Amino acid sequence: MIAQSLLSYKIERTEEEITPRSGLAIYAEFLRALKLDKLIAEQMPLPGSNRGYKAWQYIQPLMLMLYGGGRHIDDLREIRQDKALRTLVDLKHIPSASTVGDWLRRMGNTEGIKKLVNIEHSLVRELLLRDKNQEYTLYIDATVIEAEKDLAAITYKGIKGYQPILGGLKELPIVLEHEFRQGNEPAGARAVEFLEKCLAVLPAGKRIKHLSSDSAFYQSSVMNKCFEEGITFAIVADQDKAVKAAIRAIAEKEWKIFKDKSGRNTDREIAETVHTTNKTCQSFRLVVLRWSNPQLEIEQEQGYYYHVIATTLESSAEEVVWEYGERANFENYIKELKIGFGMEQLPSGDFGANAFWFLLGVLTYNTTIIQKLYLLPESWARKTIQTLRWTLVEIAGKIIRHGRQVILKLAISAQKYKIYIEMRRCCSQLA
Repeated sequence: MIAQSLLSYKIERTEEEITPRSGLAIYAEFLRALKLDKLIAEQMPLPGSNRGYKAWQYIQPLMLMLYGGGRHIDDLREIRQDKALRTLVDLKHIPSASTVGDWLRRMGNTEGIKKLVNIEHSLVRELLLRDKNQEYTLYIDATVIEAEKDLAAITYKGIKGYQPILGGLKELPIVLEHEFRQGNEPAGARAVEFLEKCLAVLPAGKRIKHLSSDSAFYQSSVMNKCFEEGITFAIVADQDKAVKAAIRAIAEKEWKIFKDKSGRNTDREIAETVHTTNKTCQSFRLVVLRWSNPQLEIEQEQGYYYHVIATTLESSAEEVVWEYGERANFENYIKELKIGFGMEQLPSGDFGANAFWFLLGVLTYNTTIIQKLYLLPESWARKTIQTLRWTLVEIAGKIIRHGRQVILKLAISAQKYKIYIEMRRCCSQLA
């Protein structure tokens, strides 16, 4: 007898071919429309024997898992047990979790990362060629991934883990370039080399017009590269002796109330000066914000705390600060990559395996962004992967067979059904 406080329904098991994730079939079809399966077959290393799994047989289920919300290699069992989905996407064989782990280590410690990065760059270039913009703003930032692995190093936050660095665009929420790094490697290590790698991803006819970064990229080599390429920059300056001396030289009458973008007064003051370093080939502006903070016992020099932006932008000092503040959007990209696609956790104690796993996460993130741009209405562009899962992926679908034809019947509204039909039509055009 069911208690009256509970709902009066029964649970029964069915053998019907039903998937709770019909949207994964659309994503799988989109990956093929991008010809990702062919790129991987052409460029990724082959198995050691004829009976071994090929790279696409690893990558497709892993990307489906990450797109669908899985966070661990063991979550592949949800894809393996979804017979209806496997029928729809022609996924006949899925490697075991241990086999996947071995493959990640092998790819991460041989040429697998380089090959997959080249494939990812090809997809990004194709997107940029289709994009109407010719010039872009480049955001660069590092992030910390906590990992209690034996070989993980202590980060600047005092925790063990890794510190990948990423470059993305203001105009398109994609990851243009990234490097997976140990936790104790400074974000500014090989800074100019990372900038050059970002520039190399761009196809002909496209350019970076502006660079925005934190103090890790406050380096003469980076700024000289920007001067050489005609790139303006806004980089948080290290408050070294020279910068502090430049701040002290600002006359008191030069300071004025800093207004936010809405024109409201804030508790900060703003001024600017011209600066150079011994190794930069040109001078640049220092836009300085200052404020007092009575809550802290020890105040900085002259009784103020300072935030300094080195820049070559020709806009007003306030506009420089507003422009730099928009860089926070890139932090949302990284948050989506880490939390939305499960990259805040890593599967292995092997650095190479984790680097390859993170690369798969970036590839899944980028292809999701491209999917929204290519297949979905413009109003969907800012929706997170969690929203996509709730509205488009986690849809019940039943397989019906008529002769050799497979039909997927979806339990959705007529309006959402039209979106599915339009997505498939766009996939067909893209292919």
